[in-house]
Amino acid sequence: MGGGGGGGSSRSIGNIKSLVDRAKKELREGEQAGRKNVFISFAMEDETTVNALRASATNPKSQIEFNDWSVSEPINSERAAYIKQKISDRITQSSVTVIFLSNATPKSSWVEWEIEESIRQGKHVIGVYPKDSEPRVRPDAITKRRIKCVPWPELAETIGNLK
Repeated sequence: MGGGGGGGSSRSIGNIKSLVDRAKKELREGEQAGRKNVFISFAMEDETTVNALRASATNPKSQIEFNDWSVSEPINSERAAYIKQKISDRITQSSVTVIFLSNATPKSSWVEWEIEESIRQGKHVIGVYPKDSEPRVRPDAITKRRIKCVPWPELAETIGNLK
């Protein structure tokens, strides 16, 4: 018979709140040290490529730190309101939103929503694409809002130049 009551766990709500508070504090300190906390929006089909982009931020000399909330559920799912709230919270904690652009990106309803939510919150939004693979078609919000798009190698400099 397995054991395990629920009451004595060290993973209580109080401990989780403490971890969240500590994470927010570290994000603020990173911002003050010149690091930009970046929310990255992308189509799920691009997850492998985006993971390589995120790995570049693990370099201690990098001035950007990626923060993403990967969503594979449809935007009209039963959990959509909950997911939108969580994504909105992540965007709030970020100083800039980066949209990873590929041929799959325009088909993602989540990417469109994340662009609009970022703009609603007053965040900078930048499109980024692999150096030699600028997609011909972009999400409507990128075109409509005239969002600057740069090749991947120019991303850190572009973010660094934001006011």
